[in-house]
Amino acid sequence: MGREQELIQAVKNGDVPSVQKLVAKIKASKSKLLGSAKRLNVNYQDADGFSALHHAALGGSLDLISLLLEAQATVDIKDSNGMRPLHYAAWQGRVEPVRVLLRASASVNMASLDGQIPLHLSAQYGHYEVSEMLLQHQSNPCLINKAKKTPLDLACEFGRLKVAQLLLNSHLCVALLEGQSKDATDPNYTTPLHLAAKNGHKEIIRQLLKAGIEINKQTKTGTALHEAALYGKTEVVRLLLEGGVDVNIRNTYNQTALDIVNQFTTSHASKDIKQLLRGEVGPVHGQALPGTERGFCPLGAAWGF
Repeated sequence: MGREQELIQAVKNGDVPSVQKLVAKIKASKSKLLGSAKRLNVNYQDADGFSALHHAALGGSLDLISLLLEAQATVDIKDSNGMRPLHYAAWQGRVEPVRVLLRASASVNMASLDGQIPLHLSAQYGHYEVSEMLLQHQSNPCLINKAKKTPLDLACEFGRLKVAQLLLNSHLCVALLEGQSKDATDPNYTTPLHLAAKNGHKEIIRQLLKAGIEINKQTKTGTALHEAALYGKTEVVRLLLEGGVDVNIRNTYNQTALDIVNQFTTSHASKDIKQLLRGEVGPVHGQALPGTERGFCPLGAAWGF
């Protein structure tokens, strides 16, 4: 095993003394005349493109990260997926390793091959403190990954309420709420509201509506109500109705939310959702929805219900 492989193995094992010895050799070789000794390459990368610093960031050892940075490890070195050490520290939600990498001038907005910046990862996994730190270092919450999703999208999709609130408090997210930064003609187009509705995250939906997101925003598949209806999220359907969503909106396939329930869902929840959409469960918060007074539903009449 060569010295570079030894370094990576020692870092993977969390063996600080062995890493200290190897790093000392690097420093010693720098003091010798050029060419008098084969210098240990602290940025050597294994078959996956992982450097010692990648492994240290993934493992979360402050001592190892500091030793490697002192030995001139490249802070923004990329692995085979374009991931940098900061990506892995953010993914793990390790506050102090993230802080040390940021102090070493790690880039917060450099994307991996799939378009992820560190904030995408910390938001998806609900790491509040790391997300806050990245934002303080000018991480851009409006950047989209290859799946056309922003960090806010991921926080809402995976139900990370605290992180979603943090991102919503960023003035940069105003454009996301207004749907201005994405292309509605893109088949992968989505909004935070659609993602939260699809996955049943009621509290996040409340926060999005409070922040002023357009409740009737449409994508190819329709509004957030279409998503909630399709995936059987009864309480989300109820919440969106209370919020004033338009039940008559049709998606690009000419379907209302009620059409989708009738055509595609067979879950136990679908019965309740149908009743909600037809207005057969009584007034919502003491008032009937416009055009859906008990006993009459324009959509139901149109479709023979």
